[in-house]
Amino acid sequence: MLKKTVLPAENSAHEPRLYRVVADRIQELIRNEHIAAGERLPSERDLATKLSVSRASLREALIALELGGVIEVRGGSGVYVSEIPEPADTDLPEAGPGPFEVLSARRLIESEIAAIAARVATDSAVDAILQAVVEMEKNHDNYSSNEQADRNFHLAIARATGNSALVGSLTYLWDQRGRLWHKLKEHFQTEELRQETLKDHRRILEAIAAHDPAAARKAMRAHLERVTRTFSRG
Repeated sequence: MLKKTVLPAENSAHEPRLYRVVADRIQELIRNEHIAAGERLPSERDLATKLSVSRASLREALIALELGGVIEVRGGSGVYVSEIPEPADTDLPEAGPGPFEVLSARRLIESEIAAIAARVATDSAVDAILQAVVEMEKNHDNYSSNEQADRNFHLAIARATGNSALVGSLTYLWDQRGRLWHKLKEHFQTEELRQETLKDHRRILEAIAAHDPAAARKAMRAHLERVTRTFSRG
């Protein structure tokens, strides 16, 4: 008789995401240290040290707690307790993979997608990437249109590979930009990052148009690393 092979997904399906684990620990700290509603939490640096977690994991957890109404993140002021969480009150909204988890996967996959696109992109495929760049620049101050143009840019590069599986993979990753991502972006995206993103996109486009895979790979990785640094360090 053949033994049943247990797939990893079956073992990990019910494991909580890291940001939820860290969020639970923050709630426990609030209770144990008797931090009252309206009071300020320690700084992110001190919290990360106290909990022995990375700033990125801490930031995701704080955003999840903000979405759950437990804390309030006030730009330039700090993080404040909104309500004292009860020990059994861990029903945070499920927000999918954490933003930094998604960014890590995108750095790995999109860098190679850009390199492949640089090798095989047709003139019409390059034109589609250019159109997305132009739309993003034109709608710089319109959040919704800018976001759509950003998506179009990355998907146009994936389509330029001629590989529908890569397009599907990137579509999945982009669709993980849910509530956690948008709240993180709301708090920590800077105008400097937005301007640098436009420059990054131009560099990626130029490398693909020049059919330079190494330059395209490097430009895409640099772009996604810049976003990660900004969102994790603020």
